[in-house]
Amino acid sequence: MKKIYWFFVMMMFGNVIVAQQRDSLQLQNSPLEFQYKKMYVPVGLMITGVIASGHGKNSWNNKLAAERNRDFSNFENHADDYLQFLPFVAIYGFEIAGMKPKTDWKNRTAILIKGQLLNLGLLYILKNSLKEPRPDGTALAFPSGHTANVFAGATMLSIEYGQDYKWVPYAAYGVASTVGVMRIANNKHYLSDVLFGAGLGILSMKVAYWTHQYKWNTTKSAHDPFAGNIY
Repeated sequence: MKKIYWFFVMMMFGNVIVAQQRDSLQLQNSPLEFQYKKMYVPVGLMITGVIASGHGKNSWNNKLAAERNRDFSNFENHADDYLQFLPFVAIYGFEIAGMKPKTDWKNRTAILIKGQLLNLGLLYILKNSLKEPRPDGTALAFPSGHTANVFAGATMLSIEYGQDYKWVPYAAYGVASTVGVMRIANNKHYLSDVLFGAGLGILSMKVAYWTHQYKWNTTKSAHDPFAGNIY
C-alpha cells in the first residue's frame, strides 16, 4: 500500500513547525514588527491549498482521500474537536503555571479577540460562499475551521512564549499539525482544506499582532503634570 501522500502531509506540516519555531525566536519587543518574510509560510500554505483544491481523478485531494479510504477506512476519533482549543487554554494556563508571556493579559486578550474575529469571519465567508463538499459528502469543507482555529492558537502561543521557552513553538505547532492530519484521517476534510486553513489561522493571528496598538498597561510617568500649575 502506498504511503507517499501521508508522508507528504507529515513533511509539509513538519516544515511548518520548523519555520514557525524559527520565526518565534526572532521576535522583537512589543509591538511586533511587520516583516514580509513572516508572510511566506502562511501565504505559501494558502496558495498550496488553492493549487491542491481540484477534484479531478489525479488531484492531490482525491489521491490522498483514496489512500485514506483504503488504509484507514474505519478510523474515527473526535480528539481533534478538543485539541483545537488546547493552544488557547495554554496561552493563559502557562502564565498561571509561572511562565512569562510576551504580552500582559489585557493586550493579549484584545489581540486574541481581534485575531479570531478575522480568522472566524473569513472562515464563515469562504465556507458559505464556496460551499465545497467534504469527503464524507457533507457541505462547507473549504477551508478547515478546526485547522484554522488551532493554527491561530498555536501562532499566538508561540509568539507569547517562544522567545524564552524554545520548546513551545514545537509543541504548539505539533498539536496543530496533529489536528490537521486528523481532519483528513477522519474523512472530514481534503488536503486543500487543511493547508489553506492552517495558513489562514497563522496569518490572521499575525495580522492581529502587527496591527495592535498596545493601549493598555503602558508605563505611566511618575511626574505629576499638574504640579506647580495655578488654577
